[in-house]
Amino acid sequence: FKQSNMTMKELAPLEGALESILNRLAFLENKIGGCPPSAVASTVVEDDEVAPALSAYDEHIQNSLTPFVEACNGITGLKETGSHIHDIWMGLRSIVEIGTKCQKPKDVQGSIMPFLKPVQDAIGKIRQAHLDRKYDWHIKAIMEMLVCASWVVMSAPPAPSTFIKDTIGSSDFWANKIRKEYKGKEDKDAKMNRAFCDNMKKLITDLSAYAKEYHLSGLMWNARGMPIGDYKPSSSSGSDPAPAAAPEATPSSTPSSVGNVMKELALKRTGEGTSAATGLKKVSREQQTWRKEFKSDTAATTVKPSQIKASQKITAAKKVVTRAPKKEFIPVGAKWIVEHQTKDSNPNGVCVIEIKNPKEQVYIYKCENATIQIKGKLKSVILDSCVKSNLVFESAISSCEVVNCKRIQIQSTGICPSYSIDKTDGCLVYLSAEAVPISGFVTSKSSEMNVSWLDEKSGEQKEAPIPEQFVHKLQNGSITSDVSDLYH
Repeated sequence: FKQSNMTMKELAPLEGALESILNRLAFLENKIGGCPPSAVASTVVEDDEVAPALSAYDEHIQNSLTPFVEACNGITGLKETGSHIHDIWMGLRSIVEIGTKCQKPKDVQGSIMPFLKPVQDAIGKIRQAHLDRKYDWHIKAIMEMLVCASWVVMSAPPAPSTFIKDTIGSSDFWANKIRKEYKGKEDKDAKMNRAFCDNMKKLITDLSAYAKEYHLSGLMWNARGMPIGDYKPSSSSGSDPAPAAAPEATPSSTPSSVGNVMKELALKRTGEGTSAATGLKKVSREQQTWRKEFKSDTAATTVKPSQIKASQKITAAKKVVTRAPKKEFIPVGAKWIVEHQTKDSNPNGVCVIEIKNPKEQVYIYKCENATIQIKGKLKSVILDSCVKSNLVFESAISSCEVVNCKRIQIQSTGICPSYSIDKTDGCLVYLSAEAVPISGFVTSKSSEMNVSWLDEKSGEQKEAPIPEQFVHKLQNGSITSDVSDLYH
């Protein structure tokens, strides 16, 4: 008995091949008139008879799909994903059944698209499922696997079996992440996740082997079958036909929503979706602007330079963003924040800050055409990204810093031991008589820096530039620097 079962399994592929040959011979026979139409019609496969291709597909569902669905159901977070995948495979079964009972239509894709609606709906439900982020890799692996579901609308090249097998790499990319996460763990959840990955790969491999054996160059059709318009699916096919389906469906008669999912999945893997020029309109020589044959429909208009400059000014004006001026004291750190001050943002054009504690600091940022007066002794003051602004303060315990500024004037009525000027163009510092002997300057990447002070002997206000040019020499293994002769 065991020996006879093995023999039947070995003969199953031969039966499929023989039936394919008989179908092709019958088609040729009918085409050349060797067999009357009535004889062809009489050879239609009976409803009760199961074709080898359909029987093999049922075996594929039992051996490969069922374990994968059970693995999905065993993972709590995947909810109803397993049942949706089962619906997809049963929907594909209905297409295989159509192929065993119907003749090949002129427009294969347009004719079977109405019967693929259950497949499309199930794929849409998987896409729209709101699952926990923990299962992102599972869903991505499943979506990569479902690309192979479009094999029923393909025709070689590539062969459906090759097309299906190519999805193993992309789905395994995400499955390997799951395997790595649960590697070395032996709890029930880890085993179920590893079974999910293994059974998914087995499902794709088995489907590829099935397609290679029974659908080598595309979905196999029955040359002696009925027209697809006369086909009525059986109750077990798992597919509801479109109402009043036409015998030869055309793309224009198919609703725009039908087939979008399958087309998207097919284009993801075939050469039709890989070209950058896919779907572009063909341009004739007269429409190519770089050719001599090109003739523009509209007359060329000349633009005056003044118009260009005016448009640039308007564009630049639109880009200016004005922000509200700010003067705020932050108790944490004892710091004043002064921002976006202008000459019009304060009474008499002066922003006044009153210091109550010598530990307080002042930070001045992005002020333009502003005058800022600080009353009282403070710890330090910083000017950052200011333009055409003036700063007057009494005394600073630590320092006064100027960073990223342009055309700044600073006056200290008291004492400030240190001035730091960095990345600034145009800075004039006024020193009081008592600050002259103790004030120092540290500069870097700055230009047009000057210091002004009152000469006690002559009573005149003097001004001198801070050197920007230096002469460096290598002497006795070290570099010495001297101010350039321009400042002497």
